[in-house]
Amino acid sequence: MHSSHLLLEEPIRMASILEPSKASFFPAMTKIVGTLGPRSQSVEIISGLLKAGMSVARFDFSSGDAEAHERTLENLKAAVKSTKKLCAVMLDTVGPELQVVNKTGQAISLKEDDFVTLTPDLEKEASSELLPINFTALSKAVKKGDTIFMGKYLFTGSETTSVWLEVMEVKGDDVVCAIKHTATLDGTLFTLHASQVHIDMPTLSERDKEAISTWGVKNKIDFLSLSYTRHAEDVRQAREFLSKLGDLYQTQIFAKIENVEGLTHFDEILQEADGIILSRGNLGIDLPPEKVFLFQKAALYNCNMAGKPAVVTRVVDSMTNNLRPTRAEATDVANAVLDGSDAILLGAETFRGLYPVETISTVGKICAEAEKVFNQDLYFKKTVKYVGEPMSHLESIASSAVRAAIKVKASVIICFTSSGRAARLIAKYRPTMPVLSVVIPRLKTNHIKWSFSGAFEARQSLIVRGLFPMLADPRHPAESTNATNESVLRVALDHGKAAGIIKSHDRVVVCQKVGDASVVKIIELED
Repeated sequence: MHSSHLLLEEPIRMASILEPSKASFFPAMTKIVGTLGPRSQSVEIISGLLKAGMSVARFDFSSGDAEAHERTLENLKAAVKSTKKLCAVMLDTVGPELQVVNKTGQAISLKEDDFVTLTPDLEKEASSELLPINFTALSKAVKKGDTIFMGKYLFTGSETTSVWLEVMEVKGDDVVCAIKHTATLDGTLFTLHASQVHIDMPTLSERDKEAISTWGVKNKIDFLSLSYTRHAEDVRQAREFLSKLGDLYQTQIFAKIENVEGLTHFDEILQEADGIILSRGNLGIDLPPEKVFLFQKAALYNCNMAGKPAVVTRVVDSMTNNLRPTRAEATDVANAVLDGSDAILLGAETFRGLYPVETISTVGKICAEAEKVFNQDLYFKKTVKYVGEPMSHLESIASSAVRAAIKVKASVIICFTSSGRAARLIAKYRPTMPVLSVVIPRLKTNHIKWSFSGAFEARQSLIVRGLFPMLADPRHPAESTNATNESVLRVALDHGKAAGIIKSHDRVVVCQKVGDASVVKIIELED
């Protein structure tokens, strides 16, 4: 278990804790993914989310239809235009999610020590004694003593709207369960999670494929969040599906680890995926509570060493209904940053919460404070040791750029890139200053028409800690001369000055390709 790289910078002066935080153009180096929904679908609210620090908008297809998501996305585009804040789009699949269907929508009261039967017969009406589910083989998957968690808001953990069940008996296709505590379920649909039980359903359902091939293709999604990823093959199949859908061959796949099955195959999944989402809501059901933090630390360490973005979910649940997080939640956000998280994903807090903008702002402030005490020196040494020697050419350049920037106390690292890979490698070494990723477009063709690449690559850096993209003028070719490089650099420096991250007499580290050579140079700005 690797955890010593998580230590804080020492010493921390107690008096410094009371010093007010300084305002910054970037709320934090850690990124924030916000789920858009009923409480966060207007142009006004989304503009507030972007200004507060949201850089990726998540569209959860477990809730709402494509038309509703389309309206929200149109509002997102308007908000991006008005705020001039870039935002990436993530489509979150439903996956093999077990659901209880309550056609009437009437509230169902479940009382402690009573019994309830789960049946695959969807013709039956839901009641306190009988609940129809969308999975015909549950009776073959569970056994006496297994635990099942069920609720309308599975991802908020509110005990008044969710319930624990214990399997008592299997009767043909039906499963009889004991109710462990009293709860009231209201609404037409509840999710159901059988703890540490294999569910024989495809990871990418037909419903998911339909959403991706229509809504996803139309809107050129940047990220696909692959729910309930259990094996590396799940990622490979999803990638093969995306490869046949026009521009979506560029879409990055983030494997969502939600159960013990995904945990068991984590290393193989990490190799195949572009990034990882630790879905702590479901993991907290599948794992004993005392084991969740261990998985978080181990998984984030492995993602960090692989140079792949890691996203942590379920951090400030109480802000769904409250203006401030609990002390435990605030500490949890900070620890996720110190553990090495690239981004924090907010679900119900922004989807249906009362304070979506305040939640983004609060999480951003906590992340920024945690970043100040992150032990970068120790982290850098561990990463270099893990990579080993001989380093690849790009890895060597990236680590050298970060080392140089720290030694000369540079205010920013500027990286010229066309694929985004060089910038992501620099970010892998967790520099203490922002990395301005200048994406140089490339001219490409599908043998029918010509177009420029770059937009995908720029937006996909919005989930990587410390990376802030800027799309260069397409008239500057990727294989540029010194003259065009200098021209783009001037634009990047002006962008940095306007953002307030570069001032006169600051030092800036520049990483760029000149001909066949990769160059790291240090420049000092004049008045």
